[in-house]
Amino acid sequence: MNLIDNNFQPELWRDLYVMLGTSSAALIGLLFVVMSLHHDAIKKNEVFYIRAHNITLHLLTTLVEAALILMPQPMLVLGVELVALNLFGLRLPLIFVYRYFYQNREAGNRGSYSVIRGIVNISAYLLGIVGGACLIGLSNWGMYLVTASIVTFLVSGILNAWTIMFAIEQTGRTKKVK
Repeated sequence: MNLIDNNFQPELWRDLYVMLGTSSAALIGLLFVVMSLHHDAIKKNEVFYIRAHNITLHLLTTLVEAALILMPQPMLVLGVELVALNLFGLRLPLIFVYRYFYQNREAGNRGSYSVIRGIVNISAYLLGIVGGACLIGLSNWGMYLVTASIVTFLVSGILNAWTIMFAIEQTGRTKKVK
């Protein structure tokens, strides 16, 4: 694809977005299995609960984005949809950062919350918004930004799920030792 060419060619992105959408759906399914197996531990620990909730919503956003990109439609409409979806999703990390790092800093410090996770998620949503805006302006560069946003969420989701899994395992071992 010519980088200067503004003709939207969704067929060039099809395989990538089939893979990204499938990855999102699979990770959501695995997260539900883990949450079902460790429901009590996740529900008792506010940090685990909030992380599991947020990971699920971020991955759901990536799944919807992949579906929108794979759906036949004009680039302008796709751009509007992606901007709207990412603006809606952006509220989650903004509320999180405000609540635990501004409004109730003590709970944020005590709960092992990470402002870096919040910044990463805010940045990923901003990439999606700017990417959608580029598509509204009929620039193919928007697809690269949206792709970076989705990959960021997938990597972040995997690392956060990994953190939850090992923290639950460590909590279980600590209880057995006592």
